[in-house]
Amino acid sequence: MLNEVINSIVSTVGDLGYIGIIIMMFLESSFFPFPSEVVMIPAGYLASIGEMNIYIAISSGIFGAILGALFNYYLAMRLGREIILKYGKYFFMNEKKLLAIEIFFAKYGSISTFTGRLIPGIRQYISLPAGLGKMNIKLFTFYTALGAGLWVIVLALLGYFIGKNQELIQEYLHIITLLLVAFIAIIAIFYYLKNKKKNVNK
Repeated sequence: MLNEVINSIVSTVGDLGYIGIIIMMFLESSFFPFPSEVVMIPAGYLASIGEMNIYIAISSGIFGAILGALFNYYLAMRLGREIILKYGKYFFMNEKKLLAIEIFFAKYGSISTFTGRLIPGIRQYISLPAGLGKMNIKLFTFYTALGAGLWVIVLALLGYFIGKNQELIQEYLHIITLLLVAFIAIIAIFYYLKNKKKNVNK
């Protein structure tokens, strides 16, 4: 059975509908560390019992994530690093965390806005260095949609097929996270080798 917290979230998502998914995924993708798992898994579960359309739920989740990422992007681009550090402490952002994300972004470049969306603790903030570096907005949106889309689909399908079994969800999330880390490592190695070859040919 779903526990009390999940029941409450399922009820909230059900009451607010697709707009609720967009709002909560916007928060998850921007300044508020709201876990996407507690949005998209219940949405997938509601789709499995016929109270939502799985395709519209997934599209709403991706749209909300893109909006939140764009919010962070423009916030960083307009306000700059100093302002983010000054007020970021109120939203669980400090200089050490921002520096780590900036290093990640500098190391892997544009592709990091895709891979970063798949890493817990980074996905909410990877838009900040992209905004500070004034990354091409079309490329940023594309990679964000790609990364957010993959994660949203995984969560929604988990909710759709095993939404009632919380223990099984945790087990599958653990396995999926490990697989995503391996996937990110492969992309990072490919990106590194590609850039190394490019530099050698210069």
